[in-house]
Amino acid sequence: MARRPFTSSRNLPIILHMISDPIKRLRQSTLARNAAWMFAGQGLSFVIQALYFVFLARLLNATQYGVLAGAVALVTVVSQYSTMGSGLTLLRYVSQDPKQFPKYWGNVLMSTAFYGSLIVLLLHFSGRWLVGKESASLLTLIAFSDCICGQLSTCAAQVFQSFERMRLTATLNMLTSSFRLLLACSMLFIMHHAVAKQWAVAMLVVSIGAACTAFAVVTRRFGWPRFEPKLLLTRGPEGFVFAMSSSTTAAYNDFDKVMLGHYGMTVANGIYSMAYRIINIATMPIQSIEAAAFPRFFREGAKGMAAVEPLAVKILKRTVILGLAAAIGMFFFAPIIPFFIGKGFSPSVSALRWLCLIPLFRSFHLCAGDAIAGVGQQKLRLLCQLFAAGFNFALNLYLIPHYSWLGAAIASLLTDGGLAVLTWAVLFCLRRREQAAVLSTQPA
Repeated sequence: MARRPFTSSRNLPIILHMISDPIKRLRQSTLARNAAWMFAGQGLSFVIQALYFVFLARLLNATQYGVLAGAVALVTVVSQYSTMGSGLTLLRYVSQDPKQFPKYWGNVLMSTAFYGSLIVLLLHFSGRWLVGKESASLLTLIAFSDCICGQLSTCAAQVFQSFERMRLTATLNMLTSSFRLLLACSMLFIMHHAVAKQWAVAMLVVSIGAACTAFAVVTRRFGWPRFEPKLLLTRGPEGFVFAMSSSTTAAYNDFDKVMLGHYGMTVANGIYSMAYRIINIATMPIQSIEAAAFPRFFREGAKGMAAVEPLAVKILKRTVILGLAAAIGMFFFAPIIPFFIGKGFSPSVSALRWLCLIPLFRSFHLCAGDAIAGVGQQKLRLLCQLFAAGFNFALNLYLIPHYSWLGAAIASLLTDGGLAVLTWAVLFCLRRREQAAVLSTQPA
């Protein structure tokens, strides 16, 4: 007698239940939905930015693009300080108590207006000594676009993140990039060619429009800001730590590319940067989960380490699987890179295989770092990141002149791996210290 196949009508309901039950749990999970929105937003934002740079390169010739790039690079370095971390400060305290929104939104607006304007003025008067004369002529326009308008749009997205409304967070994160893409397409279609200053003026207009839209959306959803100038002083030091943390992260992620260019290794830099871009794309699902969980770390942090550590372990169980899958996938599928981006990038196959463990390492140190920040120990997280930045600089200083992009890859692996170990060690130390404090207060 022939055996009845497994996929018979008797077994079909069981199979459907096995498939639908996990999907149903994911749909009911707020964290899963928020992570999905953040991942979709980051993925679409990456596509938008890639198209934006393609159109912009066609709009400007190589010389004008170089003039623009010099000014943009300098502004990017200092833009983290134009809000003095007030957006992340809002995220921390409004996540714990939504009633605090009006005064912390007011603090964002005051910080951006004050510190952003100060940075714009400093760049305006010092630009001639920091970058070339032509790039310096664009600094004021670009600084106003990014340090004030761009940062305000970013802080508006963090408002929705604090309320765990990630769909609007993802939308606002893409707002400025989308406007700039449309601008580049329009100028290319109408003008065919432009100079850097024309683009800077147009970008300023678009950035103002995006910032006004973001302000209107936040105000309509959550109400008007309340201005309490004393918050500039009381939350200023904490916000400065957040700002330094963001700039330090950029330092240990990108300093190797600066050094490769400094030593004139332009081909090596292209090979390494292409591989590193794929690493950043592969890390996006992990970052989406971390961004979705970030407000929860602050809420649980109000209860102490006993509440934060289990949350960190829970998030890690999800992200470590993604990191491991990304590492395996990139190692085995790296050879297809030349088919998509050209044979000139064939050495990127080896670079990507060297770097493929970085998403796995990031799943550890991003999670532990968020937990440390969630209990109000952002300074400890900053110290870990400063150590990582210094360690990365020292390694690159020796390895890049001797081993080119391979030295940069080794330095990146050791930096991210070391940061993973360091942040979890700090997290466990904080947990032990809290346990010891609780035991000391109990009666003998």
